[in-house]
Amino acid sequence: MSSPVRIGVVVHPSRAIERPLRTLREWTEAASVDLVQVPAPCYQQQVAEQGDPGECDLIVSIGGDGTTLAAIRAGAGADRPVLGVACGSLGVLTTVVADDLGPALERFSEGDWNPHPLPALDIARDQGEPLFALNDISIVRSGEGQVRVRAQIDGITYARFAGDGCIVSTPVGSSAYAFAAGGPLLMHQAPAFLLTPLSVHGGCCPPLVIGAGSQLELETTAGHGGARVELDGQVEDRHTGLLKISLREAAATVVAFSGQEPFISRLRERRVIIDSPRILADEDRRPGADPGEGRPGRGPSGE
Repeated sequence: MSSPVRIGVVVHPSRAIERPLRTLREWTEAASVDLVQVPAPCYQQQVAEQGDPGECDLIVSIGGDGTTLAAIRAGAGADRPVLGVACGSLGVLTTVVADDLGPALERFSEGDWNPHPLPALDIARDQGEPLFALNDISIVRSGEGQVRVRAQIDGITYARFAGDGCIVSTPVGSSAYAFAAGGPLLMHQAPAFLLTPLSVHGGCCPPLVIGAGSQLELETTAGHGGARVELDGQVEDRHTGLLKISLREAAATVVAFSGQEPFISRLRERRVIIDSPRILADEDRRPGADPGEGRPGRGPSGE
């Protein structure tokens, strides 16, 4: 790939982004690369002139996973890669921390990067235009009363349940809302997607891992409080109805580099995954062991 001619940027609406943004501006100016701000499904600080993502060679997101997710949605529509920059917090979707942005831009410019494909959920509705989700689509109650769901896999009924609703996640999205609701983690490369019921009232309906070649059909009815559809964390519609969901592989591309920290290591570093207290206590009792040795987020200084 030749050196970029135009770079688009998506930024967090309120986080302190001055340092990585300055790095980006200085690098693009020195390399004679145009810098524009691309529209994305999120609020942003205005930092550059508006531009078309389809005319960019790269989209850089500066913020966290939410900002990166919005940038990936913008990049997916234009078939453009996204470089996520973690600004102030660790991220699962971000590629580099703010201090490493300059070298990352150099590596991208030199072609020293790997395209990392991300899947998406294709969602057909009985009313409205089709949707797609990179993280998840959720059907959740809007007020009093339960949401009743009938879930079918390739025309075969899996379960009928009543509760707060359900979440359907990609492998990437399995570490977000679904994980918080008790669902399993899926490795990013797993050819599957996930159904996680929410606060089911009675019965037995565990989370279900669905193969990539299958179609999930959700038929929902809501109590008098109503229900809504949330797409990648944003409210999409107040109509739920009938949804037909399938997995589309390689729907978007993020920039990856050799030697990058693995997905599971990031989850441990963020303390999303925490070792058993018994294991940690056993380590502390070893002769000469440093308290906190090998524990994510806990070094000898307690940092």
